[in-house]
Amino acid sequence: MRRLLLLAPLLLFTAGCGVVQSSDDKATDAAREVARTAGERLYGQRPRTAEEVGRSASDIDGVEVLRVTGTSTHDGDGVEVVVRTSGTAYNSWVDIDQVSVRRCFAVRVSPKSKWRETPRAVDCPDGLPLTFAPPPEPPRLPSEEELRAKLPQVPAGGRVDEAEVRRTLAALDLDSAIRTEVKVDGERVGVLLSVKGNGFDAQDCLLVRVSPGAMKVWEPPRIQRMPGEGGCSVGNALNPAPAPH
Repeated sequence: MRRLLLLAPLLLFTAGCGVVQSSDDKATDAAREVARTAGERLYGQRPRTAEEVGRSASDIDGVEVLRVTGTSTHDGDGVEVVVRTSGTAYNSWVDIDQVSVRRCFAVRVSPKSKWRETPRAVDCPDGLPLTFAPPPEPPRLPSEEELRAKLPQVPAGGRVDEAEVRRTLAALDLDSAIRTEVKVDGERVGVLLSVKGNGFDAQDCLLVRVSPGAMKVWEPPRIQRMPGEGGCSVGNALNPAPAPH
């Protein structure tokens, strides 16, 4: 009897206004929107491996990664991630309690993906959500203070010894992934210490200029460390570009 009483208003409403979307469908739409938002977070032109994409997806709140296929975003059809998300809905006309669902969707990540592309509903794979090892730590550049303390201080009127600068850098025993470049320009010696970037984000680097009576060690502003800006170059150590406004 209680169920009939609950259904009576619904029958009147649907008779006058057409079919009303069920709470299950509305909850599924909410779950799909979470997957769509995950696709927005993963969208981009930067090349990434399947593991990188899966790791990034697993870090998004409300998203479980159940399957990752493909090799990298720029190989073939890119990377497909099957995610499981949740959605809830409540219609006071027909529902006694809030309706909650868990649904799975396939999110495609490649240069051909469209912004806010609607994820495809799929059957949920068996098994627990995937876990991913943390990304490897990038090699650590020495601190500015460490470089100032180690590199030779040349008094005013003195002469900068390039060989001594090179010996000092070699003695730092830097990670092999750190690139070191030294260049002489008159009485000055410029030094670049850099870590290879991914071609899209700001590169990590330090610049040094050793001159008679002066030494400067600094990290260029982020905008100068972006690809194509030339901030991470030994030339910028010797003749620094103007600071961005």
